Amino acid sequence: MFNFSANNLMLLSKTECRSCFVFVMKDRHTNRVYRLYDFTKSQVIAPDQVYCAFGKVNSADKLYLVIESVKTDTKNGVPPPTLPLK
Repeated sequence: MFNFSANNLMLLSKTECRSCFVFVMKDRHTNRVYRLYDFTKSQVIAPDQVYCAFGKVNSADKLYLVIESVKTDTKNGVPPPTLPLK
């Protein structure tokens, strides 16, 4: 295993599996999309925030990005404003 970190992430979707939460997040600058696994089911990630994520890469048979910590990304600013519904 080795460490990973990613900044400037926005939540695209969250899925609850039997053993974990799976977060699909997108880097706003590079447009890369990450699938992050939370086996502790303890991370609270809101769709209207920008985040930094830290964790381990587990590559036994598949590549898993396992979250150890998620925090609000204050360095990269706030997410783009959403348009009001009419």
